[in-house]
Parts: sequence; C-alpha cells; structure tokens
Amino acid sequence: MQRLGQEQPLALTAVMSHHPTNGKEEEVNTDKDADSMEEAEFNWEEFMEETGANAAPHTTFKHVEVSLQSSFQPGMKLEVANKSGPDSYWVATIITTCGQLLLLRYSGYGEDRKADFWCDVMTAELHPVGWCTRNGKTLMPPEAIKEKYGDWTEFLVQDLTGARTAPANLLEGPLRGKNTVDLIVGGSVLELRDLSDPSLYWPVRVVQNVGGRLRLRYAGLPDDLRAQDTWLFYLDVRLRPLGWALENQLALEPPTGFRSLRSPPDWQQALEEARAHGEKNPLPLEVFKDHVDVGEHSFQVGMKLEMVSPWGELQICPVSVTKVHSEFFFQVTLDDLSAGAAPRSVWCHAGSPGILPVQWSLKNGVALERPRGYGGHDFDWADYLKQGGSEAAPDACFPDTWQNRGFAKDMWLEAVNPQRPAEVCVAQVTQVRGRLLWLRLEGVAKPQSECIVDVESTDIFPVGWCEANAYPLTPPLKPVCQKQKKIAVVQPEKQLAPFQPVETTPVTLCPPAATAAPVAMDTGSGRYCCSRISINHRCFSGPYLNKGRIAELPQAVGPGKCTLVLKELLSMLINAAYKPGRVLKELQEVEDQSWDCQEETLKAKYKGKTYRSTIRIVRLAEQIPDFCRRVCVKLQCCPNLFGPALATDKCPENCSVQTKTKYTYYYGKKRKLSKPGGGEEEAAAAEGGAAKPARRRKKRKAIFVLKKRRSSAGGYAPAGSPQDSEEDEALQSGSEGTSSEPREDHTDASSVEATSSRPRRGAAGGREDGEGRRRSTRSSSGCSQNNKYQPPRGPQAQVEEEEGQLVLDSNPLEWSVDEVVQFINSTDCASLANIFHEQDMDGQALLLLTLPTVQECMDLKLGPAIKLCHQIERVKVAFYRQYAN
Repeated sequence: MQRLGQEQPLALTAVMSHHPTNGKEEEVNTDKDADSMEEAEFNWEEFMEETGANAAPHTTFKHVEVSLQSSFQPGMKLEVANKSGPDSYWVATIITTCGQLLLLRYSGYGEDRKADFWCDVMTAELHPVGWCTRNGKTLMPPEAIKEKYGDWTEFLVQDLTGARTAPANLLEGPLRGKNTVDLIVGGSVLELRDLSDPSLYWPVRVVQNVGGRLRLRYAGLPDDLRAQDTWLFYLDVRLRPLGWALENQLALEPPTGFRSLRSPPDWQQALEEARAHGEKNPLPLEVFKDHVDVGEHSFQVGMKLEMVSPWGELQICPVSVTKVHSEFFFQVTLDDLSAGAAPRSVWCHAGSPGILPVQWSLKNGVALERPRGYGGHDFDWADYLKQGGSEAAPDACFPDTWQNRGFAKDMWLEAVNPQRPAEVCVAQVTQVRGRLLWLRLEGVAKPQSECIVDVESTDIFPVGWCEANAYPLTPPLKPVCQKQKKIAVVQPEKQLAPFQPVETTPVTLCPPAATAAPVAMDTGSGRYCCSRISINHRCFSGPYLNKGRIAELPQAVGPGKCTLVLKELLSMLINAAYKPGRVLKELQEVEDQSWDCQEETLKAKYKGKTYRSTIRIVRLAEQIPDFCRRVCVKLQCCPNLFGPALATDKCPENCSVQTKTKYTYYYGKKRKLSKPGGGEEEAAAAEGGAAKPARRRKKRKAIFVLKKRRSSAGGYAPAGSPQDSEEDEALQSGSEGTSSEPREDHTDASSVEATSSRPRRGAAGGREDGEGRRRSTRSSSGCSQNNKYQPPRGPQAQVEEEEGQLVLDSNPLEWSVDEVVQFINSTDCASLANIFHEQDMDGQALLLLTLPTVQECMDLKLGPAIKLCHQIERVKVAFYRQYAN
C-alpha cells in the first residue's frame, strides 16, 4: 500500500517498466559526466522547432499558475514611506503584483491611478499596518490629497475596517518578499494523510522543494531510507499544516507500511521531536491559502463505477464502492469474480482523479477491461448490473468528466515518471478523452512507459518547468542520440578514438593565391575527419558578424568529422550575426564544383522567426582551409577569422589596423571606394555602390545589439582599432553589411588612426553624400541636443562623431534622479522626463533599461519606446567607452 501511496498521486496508471534507470544511459554512453552533459544540452525551443511540436499552454496547468502567484494579494493594506514628508508614512493598498514588485496606491486616492507607484519589497521601506503606532512614527497623507478629507483619522478607521492587511512576516525577517511556494523551506514540518486510512496522519519533513513539488520524509525514518521518500505538490489535499489532525480530532500514527521498523516509544519520540521543530520554525499559514478542501460525496455502498486502474496497468476497470468511511471518503474495490482472488482496494473522495461514471468508456470510445472471471465474451454494463443486482453511481457523484482544460493530442509537456517519482520526463499527449490524458513518457527504458493522468493532476508541468526550477529533465532518446553525435565537435566520438590526429600544420591564409598547407589527418577514413578549427577573436569580424558575440565563442571547434565540425562552426557564426537570416543567405552562395560536399540544413532565428536553408559543406579535411577562406570572403571579414590556423597575437593580415573599407574592397563587392576629398573616386563610388545601400537604408533599425559590446572591450583589440568601428557601423545600418560601405568611404586608414576609431564626416567641406543626408535626418534632433553633454571644442574641431556619439562629463552610474531627468530633457524625448522623475530612476536604473522594460513599465508604444531606447543606448556606449575600464 505504501508503494501505491507514492504512485497514485503521480499518475493514475502506468505500464510497468522493467528498468527504472534511464535507457539512454545504457545505450548511448556509460560515462556519468557525459550523460549529465547530454541532459543539460536538451533545449525545448530547438526540439520543438526541429520536430514541429506544440507545447501545452501554460494556462492549462492550474497548480503551476497558482504556485507562481505572489504571497501578497491585491487589496492588502500596508504602511509605506511618504515621499512628500521626511520620516513620515501613510497607508497604501496593493493594486497588483509582479514577482517581488508591488504596485501601490496611497489611501485617499480612490480610483485615481495617476499617483500609483511601483516598489520593490526587498528594498522599499514597507511595514505592516500598525507599525507606525508601535514605533512612534508619523502617519501623514501625501500633499496632493492633504485637503481632500477634514479628519484623516476617521478616514483611516473606515478604510482599514474589514480590510486585509499584509502579513508582518512577509514584510520583515527572512521570509520578506518571498512567493508562497518559496515559504516552504527545507526542514519545514507538515502533516500527511495515510493512504491506508483517511483518519490517520503523521508528520513529514520537507527534504527538497522544487518549484512547489516537495520531497517529503516521514518523521522517524532514517536518512538511509531516502528511497521511501514521498513526492507531492504542495497543493495536494493530503498535506495539512502541523497540528491540523489534533484540531480535527484525527489520530497521529506512523504510516502503516513502516510501523514495524521502529518500536512505539521510538515513534513517539520522533513525533515529539517533529512537533518541537515545527513549533520552533512554524510554516506560514499563507502556504495553505490556495488549498482546496475535500468536498462531500454522495456515494453509497454497492454502487458501481469505472476507474482508471491505480495498480500499474494501463486500463479502465469496473469497481464497486465497498465502504463509506465518512461524508468525505469512501473505499472502492476492483471487481474480480475469479475464485480466491485477493481484494484490491483504494480510498477515494469526491474529487479523486480517475473515478468515472458507468458507460464513460463506451461514450468516449475507450476499451473497458472486463472483470476477471466474467463469463460473457462482450462486457455489457446493463447485463452486469442486472446479474449482480447493483446500481450505477449517478453522474452527479462525479466531477466534470468532460473538461479537458485545453489539452489536445500531440501537445508536449513535462510529467513525472510513475515508476520513479523523482524523475521528470519529456512527455507527449497521445490521446485526450474527457478529463483524462494518455501520455507517452520519453527517455525511459524500452518498452516506453505510457500512463493516464487527470487534466488537474499536480504531476504534469508546462514545457520549461524543470529548467526554470533547475531540476534535471529526462529528454527524449532520439534528440539525445543526435546530441551525442554533435558532441563529437567538441570532443572526439568514441569511434574516432583510434585515430589520434597529430598537430595541425599552420595554414598560410594571407595572400589569396597562396596554396594552403593540408590539414593534418590520419589515413583511411581519417580524410573525413579534421582537427581543431580555430576562431581568432582578435581578427576583423566584418559587417555581418557582431564582434561582441564572436568574442563569446570558444577558441576552437573540433576535432571530429568534417561535416559535423563545420556545421557546428557555421551555426555559431549564424548565431553571432546581427541578422542571422542574411548570413544564412550568404552561406548558400559558398560553393565550388571541385569540392566533395554534403548538404546540411542550418537554421537562423531573427525577431521570433526561424529560417532554414540547405548549405553545402565540404567532407574532406584537405578542402577545409579553402572552404573557410571562401566563407570569410563571403562574409567580408578577415580571412583568418576562423580556419585551421591559429592566429597568435598578431594576425598575418594585420587586420587590427585596417579599416573596414579595405576588406569590402578586396573581399566584398569589388566596388571602387571614395575618399573624403576625392573627385573621381567619389563619382566611382556613387556609381558602383550607392544604389543598393540606398535601397537598404529604408529598412534601417538601430536596435540595441551594443549591450554585448563590453565583451569586445576587454582587450581583444586596441582602443582605436576599427573593430569597434565596424560593430557600430553594422549596428547603425541595420546589420546589412553592404549598406554601411559608402559611409566608410569618407575616411581612410590614416585618418582613423589619427583621430578616432569611428569614421567622421568633414564639416569644412560642408558636403555629405545622399546616404549621409538620409542618416542625419533620422538623428538630427539627437545630435543637436547632445552638444549639451559634449565638452566644448574649438572652432577648428569641425568634425562630429557619427550618429552624435555622446561624451559624458560624469559617470552615469553615479547620476541622481535629477541628473537623469536633466539628460532626458536635453534629448528629443524631453516629454518623457516626467516619467523618470515619478519612478525615481537614477543612473543605475537608466543603464538597466531595455526595449521590453521600457514598453511595459512606462506603457509606451513601440515608436516612442525605440526613440527613448536609442538615447539610452547612446549613454551605454559612452559609458563603456569612457568608464567601463
């Protein structure tokens, strides 16, 4: 019965698995560390994109939604510091919650929302109602409503009468700001109802809390019996606060299955110790605010019904009510007509999952298991009831048997393995009938276990639940096998172990016509395997690739099979691009008739969309140097950015001192490039390259990729190198590499080294090309306003940095709220300055703002939000440039 007690809440029924361990551990890899690496690499997003799977909506998991709610509830009252008066406080009402953030409204404002404000429970000065009176503090209404009422004392009495107040332990002490589910900490003591007798309870200690799913150990059981631990969600009806049994005249007795392990005095001592510990560290009652009490039932002895078998068989069986314990619990027994059969019974209540009315299986097209010993060939409920002289339980006795809560066939979720309650697996819904779900658990030993669960089961979870709670998830076998092959990119596959690749000979990649030295490889099948391909972080990354993201890539990929290594490398480059779809398109054009190629499908994600394309990848090791060079040329980056050769401190191309124009000239579109004072050159540039960039300028979106730029500022390149320049250029041009080329044409290498790392426009000539004018109209207001924050320059300082690069007089981390407001007033977003003042945003808060937070917290439309974020990003760039080091 105890084993049943652990299985029944987890799944209504399951096919018994002969091997409780994860099958993939035996079939794929016996190394424990490799297994953990495999499981850690499973990614739901990639899995669903590759398989076209759909996740079950998060709203279908009611228990998870409840567990994410804050301990604070809208309508609660508390005392908060009054901004209008020093050392004074006023009563406020919680309007809504968002994690540990509370939206408050001072009492007296009524339905007026204009003065609502957010505060952080962990940092704001919040206190329970009555705190000011106990500590001699002043209660004073805000100045804006001070004249609204004549007698504020009488107003407060009326306002607080019958109101809910925020619990003191959630505003002060170690539980401050915690969500309900986080209030249950290790060592907390609860009471658990015994499965063999609904009137018996026993204390249990919380060993582990995983997002509300509790690992419980009975008081008095030693730690070496941890295999007998029970896993339950904290909302389970079997759990009660300590002392609940005695309050309801119920008995406290050790669990039936464990009573023989210890003597009665030992059990009594364990009970007293658990009580003492629970009283010393009481569990807040807020934990049980969402618990649903067991409702009264209408079942009578002798009634027949259908039930999902809780005895480990994937079937629905006829059962009979054999005992009514109380108005809350009744006992059902499996119908078995065979001679000498031992009865199998289980206690149920009105809301028990898996109990179904007679004829439910027939109406839903599900097979009903005949009782053992039944004589007829076809089971018919009418004949069966007539033969036994019994009656069917009326439909009113059952919960809503048709409610599916939005689940549908082929949806994916995470579910507990009934055979191993500590294991959570990837699961697929294979069938939905009424309120029952048929699940196939992935990643378990063959034959794959299948189970039936109720739609309101607390042992199913939405996609990503394990990752959010840092709990291991058993992934499907197939993706794990694929990952095993992929790991060969970083670590040689087992079948490659006999081939120990010798050190690679550095490949001379400098002159385009040079003959590359072959990559060192083994004989035989070794020609399809390559050694490491290096990624040289200091090399020029070109207009397509983000320098900061390149800096985060590993220094090398491989050794392993050529196609696998190159596929992994190209995937990294796509993910490091400003616009991954554009890089994917460029890679499609990299091919040579002389190559021995294999087609591989690569994907790119951009703005919530996924693009796939078939890329031809070389299979032979001796062709890798040429392939890498061709890819570099296509992406207009340094030809040594990646390849078999490792560029040491200095790139053979000396790309750290070259400008972007040099690479677009030699490796790009072969356009003739102009110079600031040129005549012929400028005309040639306009003829060769103005049309295409002009068309792309319409799609320019200066989005905020610069947040990763700090990675490139950590010493990968000299401060004045054009690497910084190319990243900003690609950013401002919408990352469409070629669109930034004409802008670069106004500066040669010497001018860059002499003045700045960014190209500049000459003001003395008073001339800009057509593209420059279009760019300046987009940012004219920002540039003109930013002169207020730039140090004064002499009359001969006739150049202004592109896009109005900001120069700060002080570190923005140290800005006060007033200084932030002053800065916003100096930009073309001055109309939003009042928001910064109302929300008390200082310099640190300013630097943390992103586009999503600006839209949500400030309630701005996309256009104004982007405009504001553009100014914020300029501050960030200036901060990284002036103060980050």
